[in-house]
Amino acid sequence: MSARSLHKKSGFPHTAQHPRCGAIRPLEDQVNNNSTVSDTKRSFYTIHTRPINSIYRRVVEELMVEMHLLSVNVDFRYNPIYALGVVTAFERFMQGYLPEQDKVSIFNGLCQALGDDPQRYQQDARRLEGLASRVSILDLLSWLEGSTSFEDTGDLQASITAIATNSKFKYSRLFAIGLFALLEIVDPDLVKDPEARVQAIAKVCAALHLPEEKVTKDLDLYRSNLEKIAQARIVLADVLQADRKKREKRAEKAVVSPPNGSEEASN
Repeated sequence: MSARSLHKKSGFPHTAQHPRCGAIRPLEDQVNNNSTVSDTKRSFYTIHTRPINSIYRRVVEELMVEMHLLSVNVDFRYNPIYALGVVTAFERFMQGYLPEQDKVSIFNGLCQALGDDPQRYQQDARRLEGLASRVSILDLLSWLEGSTSFEDTGDLQASITAIATNSKFKYSRLFAIGLFALLEIVDPDLVKDPEARVQAIAKVCAALHLPEEKVTKDLDLYRSNLEKIAQARIVLADVLQADRKKREKRAEKAVVSPPNGSEEASN
């Protein structure tokens, strides 16, 4: 199964940061960023030096490309919901990756290749997840509309307000995935109900002045791609299991039937 078909338009935008690993790119540098996709890929594979397995390589590279393209867009600004989208998409599409510990290095490499801090993504994502886990869907919608506030979320609220009032806000699929992740945490049953899901997405789009049709289309494709890659993982697991059984049979046969030379030597 082609990872391109799985991830074409699957939702992987990016932040506007310096091509060097480390410091976040200053705002004034965003317009003049001359780094290319090739530069970002080269930087990534310098940071993460281990090979990336099978279909996951395409997943990582398409995420990397989409993040890069956002990073060089003058209207793009990092925000916590985008961060949640990046983290969620990475975790969902990389589910089942082995060795497990390599996922940390891969994620860090994605962010650092764009000059950003992976910890910022993780921390902002976890804060939003924590908020979503303790509020109702009505509370969340009111918060996104700006009519409700929660303790210790002033900076998050300011970010939401900035998005809603920015006529040049750069929408991205990863941002939509971040919003979907919030809805999914607040009410898992809601996102499984087509009618309730559509209504909730419409309210979120109205609150943040987002293109509802595009958000809906991007999220439908995201959910479809999650199903496809889950199927691909099953196929991959079956192939690996079949290969393992073949190796075990060959090993057993070698033990039970030693070479003729070994028998003659023992006589």
